[in-house]
Amino acid sequence: MSVICVGGMIGIGKTSVAELIAKELGSEAFYESVDDNPILPLFYTASPEEIQAKRYPFLLQLYFLQTRFASIKEAYKKGDSVLDRSIYEDWYFAKVNHDLGRISSLEMRVYEGLLDEMMREIDGLPYRKAPDLMVYLKADFETVLHRIGLRGRAFEQDESLVEYYRTLWSGYDDWVHHHYAASQVLVVDMNHTDVVHNPQDAARVAREVKDALASRGPRA
Repeated sequence: MSVICVGGMIGIGKTSVAELIAKELGSEAFYESVDDNPILPLFYTASPEEIQAKRYPFLLQLYFLQTRFASIKEAYKKGDSVLDRSIYEDWYFAKVNHDLGRISSLEMRVYEGLLDEMMREIDGLPYRKAPDLMVYLKADFETVLHRIGLRGRAFEQDESLVEYYRTLWSGYDDWVHHHYAASQVLVVDMNHTDVVHNPQDAARVAREVKDALASRGPRA
C-alpha cells in the first residue's frame, strides 16, 4: 500500500500530476473539493469588510478540513492512493490567513484543536499509515500566476489577489523543507515540466515517483 500526496501552490498543476501518478501506479486519485466548494468563490471575491463580517477564510479552512478528512479515510481504506493536496498543507493555508489577520487567534485555536482531534482519529484507524511520499510541485512566482491564468477560474483572476498568492508562495518552500516531516519529499520543478502536453515530462515525473517509492524499500 502506497499513499502519495501531491502538494504545491494554487494552480501549479496538482490535479494533472495526481492523475498521472494514479494512472502510472494503478492507484486511485482523490481530489481537492474545489468545483463543488460553496465557500471558495466567496473567499476570493469578498471585500475586506465582508471577510471580517462573514469569516470566509475560517469557514473555508473548516470546509477543506472536513472534506480532506473524508478523503483520507476513504483513501486509506482503498489502499494505493494519490491525494491532491494534503491535510498538512491545509494547516499552512490556515496559518498564512491567520498571519494576515483574516483568521482570528480564537478561530486558529479552534481550527488547530479540530485538526489535532482528526489526526488522533486517523492515528487510531486500523488501516492508518503516514504518506509514503509528498510530490512537491515548485515553480517561480511568474509561472504560478501564468498557470492560475491558464486555469481560467474567474474568481481567481482578480488583480487584488496577486499579493495573497505571493504571500502563500513566498513561505511554501520553508514550510515544506522545515515544517513538513510526515514523509519523504520529491521536488518537481514545474517551471520546466508540463505533464499534460509533453509526454517526455510525464514519463520523467512518473519515473521519479517510482524511484522515490522504491528507495523506501518494500511496501507495507
